[in-house]
Amino acid sequence: MKLNNKIMLITYADSMGKDLKELHTVLNTYYRDAVGGVHILPFFPSSADRGFAPMRYDMVDERFGDFGDVEAIGKDYYLMFDFMVNHISASSEYFQDFLKRKEASPYKDFFILYKEFWKNKEPSQEQIDKIYKRKPRAPYIEAEFGDGTKEKIWCTFCEEQIDLDVTKEATKKFIEETLKNMCGRGASVIRLDAFAYAVKKENTSCFFVEPDIWELLHGIERTAAENGAEILPEIHEHYTIPMKIAEQGFWIYDFALPVLTLHALYNHTGKYLKRWMEMCPMKQFTTLDTHDGIGIVDVKDLLPDEEIETVKEQMYKQGANVKKIYSSEAYNNLDIYQVNTTYYSALGNNDAAYLLARAIQFFAPGIPQVYYVGLLAGENDIRLMEQTKNGRDINRHYYSMDEIKEQQERPVVQKLKELMKIRNECPAFHPNGKILVDTSGEKFTVKRSYGTDSITLFADLATYQFDIKESNENGR
Repeated sequence: MKLNNKIMLITYADSMGKDLKELHTVLNTYYRDAVGGVHILPFFPSSADRGFAPMRYDMVDERFGDFGDVEAIGKDYYLMFDFMVNHISASSEYFQDFLKRKEASPYKDFFILYKEFWKNKEPSQEQIDKIYKRKPRAPYIEAEFGDGTKEKIWCTFCEEQIDLDVTKEATKKFIEETLKNMCGRGASVIRLDAFAYAVKKENTSCFFVEPDIWELLHGIERTAAENGAEILPEIHEHYTIPMKIAEQGFWIYDFALPVLTLHALYNHTGKYLKRWMEMCPMKQFTTLDTHDGIGIVDVKDLLPDEEIETVKEQMYKQGANVKKIYSSEAYNNLDIYQVNTTYYSALGNNDAAYLLARAIQFFAPGIPQVYYVGLLAGENDIRLMEQTKNGRDINRHYYSMDEIKEQQERPVVQKLKELMKIRNECPAFHPNGKILVDTSGEKFTVKRSYGTDSITLFADLATYQFDIKESNENGR
């Protein structure tokens, strides 16, 4: 099924039911009108990072099912798959063969040896300082080969995620074959995870390196398009970078909306939210919550610095069971620019505030994505997070079939489904339509229109009450 202008669910293969078959049952039982597409987070065999250290892309992790199950969901809902263009698992056959046979391995060009990358075989301190990195030192692991030698190999993230050399023909062929296979298995959209790290050059940040990054993106775009799919580059950074990506014609994420919406609801003003909704592109996917934390870096300069600090403090003070320690090293949080919480709990588990937040998202430019915990207005899962000591697990609850059935009885879940149905069915949300945003004091109004159809959100940012009025040539 092709990409269409209907709400996309984001979920792991085993988070709404235990596997892909149960996920499909949940969707068809409760969400046929509410959900049009599904982003199934990495469902391939993986050695770390809950799927984001893939060992291979030509099979489904047997715990979740098989490609038949994926394709069955794809007949009813358009699908998004993840491609980790920057790295592959250290446990993959590619890297393990390289360790065993080194220069004799057919995969030797997949990986980046320090001694070959750096002119002096090692980076200087000045070069290390320039790198946009996730570690306090140069990004590498020291690997031991079958012949007893040791080499430094580029590794941006955890030790199970070994970077790929996207400049080599062997890697380019691997990328092309992987993309074609994903398209053949039903992917309508391919999300490029961590793509901005994929291009490395000496004496640069090795992050979003221009113009080389455009060559990579457009090459991937061509292969996807030839096989009937779109691509979605994923990046958390200053809003000007995704806007630059949008100018090249790509889909982007709106990662600024979550914090701007929280700011509006905490402080009862739509001033900054209005400005953003008027300037962001229509060709984007909007989010309030994802499998990661709520990003702070994405609103730099969209909110004044003092307002960013204010909204962060409000997340801890007004949120339900949101503590600073959950976004710290104590809970293995790599990204200090994210706050770990569910969106519902960030709003104090307040049904009215949460429903207004979703209404704002659904009226914003773009196709809305709703994370599975958000779909069920889920509270912070402190128990799971304490078990794993992973801060992000606060927003990664595993729902059983019985739990999901039980959650359908909650008024907030029922009303959210009603809002989702409105967003999916009203023609005024056409991507070629218009948006008009107005705010005065605590009042916030958004009008979407296309042709003779229009729909307007009238909201009070202080009481969280809102009305939606729809009209067309028949006066509805």
